[in-house]
Amino acid sequence: MNSKFLSRLTALFLTAALLAAPAAQALTTEQAAELLDMLYIDQVPQEVLKKNTVKEMVAALGDPYTEYFTPEEYAAFVASMSDSSLVGIGVVFTNSAQPVSEEGLLIEQVLDGSPAAQGGLLAGDLIQAVDGQAVHGSTLDTITEWIRGEIGSAVDITYMRDGIRSTVTLTRATVVVAATNTELIDGHIGYIRCTTFGEETAGHFRDGIEQYGSQVDVWIVDLRSNLGGATQAATDAAGFFTGSGYMSILRDGSDAYSAYYCEEDPLDISPVIVLVDQYSASSSEIFASAIQSHGAGIVIGDRTFGKGVAQIVCDQSYMPDYFPDGDAIKITTYRFFSPAGNTTDQIGVMPEFLVDPVYAGDVAYLINSKPIPGHKTLRLDMTWRWFVDLDAAVTEENRDAFQLLLDAIPQGTPLWRETDDFTVWEPVDLSQICEEFGFEYRPAQFPDQELSNYSDILSILKTYDIIHGHEDGSFRPKDPMTRAELCQLLYEALNCKRTDRENPYTDVPTDAWYAAAVTTLTNMGLVSGIGNGKFDPEAPITHQEFFTVMGGLACFLNMGFYGAASQMPEDALEFEPLADYENWAKPFVWLLSESQTNLLGQPLSLLWDAAGSIPPAAATTREEAAWLLYTLLSYTEILSA
Repeated sequence: MNSKFLSRLTALFLTAALLAAPAAQALTTEQAAELLDMLYIDQVPQEVLKKNTVKEMVAALGDPYTEYFTPEEYAAFVASMSDSSLVGIGVVFTNSAQPVSEEGLLIEQVLDGSPAAQGGLLAGDLIQAVDGQAVHGSTLDTITEWIRGEIGSAVDITYMRDGIRSTVTLTRATVVVAATNTELIDGHIGYIRCTTFGEETAGHFRDGIEQYGSQVDVWIVDLRSNLGGATQAATDAAGFFTGSGYMSILRDGSDAYSAYYCEEDPLDISPVIVLVDQYSASSSEIFASAIQSHGAGIVIGDRTFGKGVAQIVCDQSYMPDYFPDGDAIKITTYRFFSPAGNTTDQIGVMPEFLVDPVYAGDVAYLINSKPIPGHKTLRLDMTWRWFVDLDAAVTEENRDAFQLLLDAIPQGTPLWRETDDFTVWEPVDLSQICEEFGFEYRPAQFPDQELSNYSDILSILKTYDIIHGHEDGSFRPKDPMTRAELCQLLYEALNCKRTDRENPYTDVPTDAWYAAAVTTLTNMGLVSGIGNGKFDPEAPITHQEFFTVMGGLACFLNMGFYGAASQMPEDALEFEPLADYENWAKPFVWLLSESQTNLLGQPLSLLWDAAGSIPPAAATTREEAAWLLYTLLSYTEILSA
């Protein structure tokens, strides 16, 4: 497998200073209560405001993103989003848990101006010994300890280059490690690795684009393990590729909206491939969703973390009377939405190609923005027209990555192949490509999905790991869906985090397979019990109950549905097709079947049949649940397929 993007990169450095002991808390509980009451996105319970310390108040709030910082903690927080000044020799190695081979430890990068650069080390050199101790058989962590040392101390590095063994003595020094780096790969790929979004990030993006833009025909922006940072930095960076338009939209607890908007033309119009994993969060999700929403590129990797809320930081510069000693408090104040109007809260950003994030870069490396003249080429129409050089993809070096790409292509994606004379594009099946070039055809399918009227939809949802079958692998599409099964279906589809809140139902055992799902969706306000503290998990969920849940989900996920629900016409519930539904269900049935319109202004229903033709009290089948889930995710463009 191609290894250009396979690894995480680990620099061997030692921080120059340790944090001092925490100082006394400066913010009083009265001031903290005032700030939380004024700024927090939801109603703050009174018992939270009565705690004895600010730390206790924040802990009782139960929000992992609201946080109080001592002066020292805040300094570390700010530094974590900036370029890092560290002590070391200034080399970057491939991160691996495997012992180093006899060849030595490969240097991936030598940082400009570092002791290693001054001593003549180059990327591609193989380190064989540190202070005379051979690295063969040792792990990277062990070798890291050998190389670390105090500023101004010396270390002997023995390395191999072009078959010649040499030793150089380096003096450890402070080295600045940029949080964002850009390089040119193969003369046409612009690769930007961004580990956090801080004050310098947008400038680094601009510098990289201006340096290499004239040579680049596709950008790869690597946000794997980027936990976020400053929203402005992420929106500015995305705007360099998308040009003018909304980058992110925020809604506060009073339903007031604000937005980040780009007013400039793009610095480069070449398409972007964003690499993400389950640790890509917050501002990383803002960047990725902006690229998707504006059609500026695609996302490859795993579903992102799902941090769809934003915080403001109150500090000395913002409120000097509250924070005279340099402490600060970070408070969740907004929920944010993509330019397409979708939140990433819980659900995260859904990649166009869902692949193991460790190999996401290798898959991206195979995808080009234009065909290679004279080469066999596969074209994929997804946002852009993407081209895979089949001559390169089938080589031994790239076969594993190409197999992963083939597995990730969702059902129904238009695929094209040039004729032998390279004059015409003709449609091609994925199975044909696999057969011709000797790859496994592994479509995402349930063994019994052909029993369903919506077989293709089941395949798409399975490709994106949104739905799962029973333990035996079957989906049983015609079976009624129980209330517990629906909760589990949505819990997995939304990528929910397990809740630690108390289980409110006496008939939901805490160790039941569906307990976390029922509790979480109850706390989200999407489901409720039947009364008397019971949930009735094994009962089939009726159509009107199902539409109520899905209507609530639509409002949670999408600004358009949220706005439509708040502006429902007074006579909407008198609509004849809703006559047989209970009053509590009518608003949600209307929302799903009547609130949306097509380009001609005509009502656009998300239901599989006319609302009046669906019996409200009949049980919802598993295939019907899959249909509406897919239709909602596809209509809102959360799912690209």
